Amino acid sequence: MEKFLPEGRTLIGDRPFCFHCHPGVSCFKVCCRQLEMYLFPYDILRLKNSLNLHSADFMRNYTRIATGSHPYFPAVMLNMADHEEATCPFLGEGGCEVYPDRPSACRTYPLERGVEKPGSGERLQEHYFMTHHDYCRGHEEQHSYTVKQWVRDQGLYEYNLMNDLWAEVDAMFSTNPWQGEGKAGPKQQLAFMVCYNLDDFRSYCRHHDLLKMFRLDRDWRRRIEKDDGELLRFGFEWLQYILGSRRTLSPR
Repeated sequence: MEKFLPEGRTLIGDRPFCFHCHPGVSCFKVCCRQLEMYLFPYDILRLKNSLNLHSADFMRNYTRIATGSHPYFPAVMLNMADHEEATCPFLGEGGCEVYPDRPSACRTYPLERGVEKPGSGERLQEHYFMTHHDYCRGHEEQHSYTVKQWVRDQGLYEYNLMNDLWAEVDAMFSTNPWQGEGKAGPKQQLAFMVCYNLDDFRSYCRHHDLLKMFRLDRDWRRRIEKDDGELLRFGFEWLQYILGSRRTLSPR
C-alpha cells in the first residue's frame, strides 16, 4: 500500500511516532489557517453544542456546501474567518477555543485515517497515515505515541465510531437512492436534515412520532430523546431503512 500513498504521507503501523503540539513550538497555530476542511455530521453535532447554537444557525454561519466523494450527495466544509489570514473561525489568541469539541481532522492530525470494507458483512479496516508538512515543528518534539495511544489521548474513539457509521450511510448515498427526483429533491433534503441539521430532525421526530413507529430498546429510546449522538445514530439507521431498504430497524 505504501507505494500508492499520496506525496507527503507514510503509512503508520504499530511502530511509534514522535509528535507534540504546544504553544512553545515555533509553528503554533500555523496549521489553523487557510484550511480546506470537510466536516462530518458528528463534527457538526459537537461544534454546534459547544457553541450553544441551533444546527441551522451553525450551518448558516460557519459552513458551505461542497462537492462530496460522489455526485449524489453534497459535502460540508468549514468556512475560514473573513480576513487576510483566513484563520479557522474558532482560533483565538491562546489557540483553539473549541478544543474539547474540535473536528475529527484536527484531533487526528498529524495522522490521517482511512477505512475500507474488505467485503460484504465484514468489518471496516482502518489505516493511519502520517502527514508531513514543511512548516510543522511538532515532529521534532520527543513525545512518543503509538496509534492506539494517540487515539486514546486525542479522544478519537467516539469520533471514529460515528464517522464509520456515517461512511456506511454515505456509501448508500453513492448508489443514488433518490433517482428521478433530481438534485435537492425531497428525499435528499430529508437526508441532509438528518445528517447536518439535527435540531430540526429532533423536531421532525416529535412531530411525526417517529420513534413510536419502530421497536426500540427502552433504554435506547430514552437516550435518543435526550442525547444528540444517539439521535444521530438513530437517524443513520432510519435513513438506511427508508432509502436503502435495509433491515436496520424493526417497524411496529
